[in-house]
Amino acid sequence: MSTFVKIKALRKSFSSSEAKLADFTLNSANAIRDLSSIELAKVVGVSQSSVVKFAQKLGYKGFPAFKLAVIDALNSESPAPKLHGKITLNDSLEQIAEKLLSSKMAVLTETKNLNEAQSVEQAVALLKNARRVAICGLGGSALVAKDFAYKLQKLGIAAIAEADGHAQLAYVSTLGKDDLVIAISESGKTREVAEAAHQAQQNNCPVIAVTKFGSSPVADCASVNLYSVAEEESIRLSSILARTAQDFVIDILFIALTQATRPGRKLLEHSNDVVKAFREG
Repeated sequence: MSTFVKIKALRKSFSSSEAKLADFTLNSANAIRDLSSIELAKVVGVSQSSVVKFAQKLGYKGFPAFKLAVIDALNSESPAPKLHGKITLNDSLEQIAEKLLSSKMAVLTETKNLNEAQSVEQAVALLKNARRVAICGLGGSALVAKDFAYKLQKLGIAAIAEADGHAQLAYVSTLGKDDLVIAISESGKTREVAEAAHQAQQNNCPVIAVTKFGSSPVADCASVNLYSVAEEESIRLSSILARTAQDFVIDILFIALTQATRPGRKLLEHSNDVVKAFREG
């Protein structure tokens, strides 16, 4: 996972010193190539210990490992779509379309970069072996959960997605080690979803979390963490970008699962044929 992606995802959890280091890394990454930890601390205006702690918070053993990761990220970085500002009341339809398209492309790109192939493979393995699957989410995440449940049902997987938080919790309380809970929450802090994930954990039921990057009540209960890019509050518009990212994650899972299960592919083909025959009949 790119160092820059990690920094952007964890940005809100940084202290003031860490935020200064984060901004310098994102805006002047090339300069880090030639700086020591002492020099970086002096340039940014923080202590050397803050530099070391910042590197460790990002998952590196120390500054040298962080510096190498930044260089690697610079060498492999490709031009990515940027957000061009929020939509305003005065925007034309063409401007609205351009801004929304740019925003969605940026969200999809960063969501792809956040998720390691190994984590997706682990999630697919859990889905393949689950006896029952409960998909939990509220609000916009509930819509994503329902869509995923429909997709899994077409593969012959006993998946259910209740929109009511109490119904979710009641069903999850009946699950065990051979079942699976998928907890979808943009913030990772949705109370009802976090409680369902916690209940599953107590029942030794594995949990796949689809949340923002970093620690959260939902993510901390998960056996496998998958990440979607959370929106800045200033550009929120009915959670459009959050659902775009969440849909992308579940579609990756669905396609990977379809590839991995031959019986599932046959059931999917059969269900499509049945619906097609009904429409044409």
